[in-house]
Amino acid sequence: MSTEIVQLVEQAGPYLSTAVSAYGVAVFSRAESAAVDATANLGRRILQAVWRRRGEQGRAELEAAVQDAVEAPDDADAAAAVRQQIKRALREDAELLAELARLLPASGETVNVTASGERSIAAKTITTAVTGDNTTIRP
Repeated sequence: MSTEIVQLVEQAGPYLSTAVSAYGVAVFSRAESAAVDATANLGRRILQAVWRRRGEQGRAELEAAVQDAVEAPDDADAAAAVRQQIKRALREDAELLAELARLLPASGETVNVTASGERSIAAKTITTAVTGDNTTIRP
């Protein structure tokens, strides 16, 4: 297995875990949510990209791995099964590898973000920020 695939999957691991926790199996059909943090949304985009590029059997295997991870969130083997499905997809699809590499932040990139003051928010990138009293998020 190429070192590039291993590194990419290791880098994507926290995003994948957060997406599975936030979205569950609905990760394959849900749109980005303003109520979910950027880490989970990036993980959702990664999982959806892989899912779209797989055949029927590959989709079923990825869905089963995600379902296992949802049912056992503290099980390292369940999380590893999701990563293994991603690795398999990347070995079979060089274009997918390039697509996911573009989604992830540059390796070794250091970002310092500071928020100061009451109700401050800070982010390197942000799609939607909702702040204020009595704020309602609608899908």
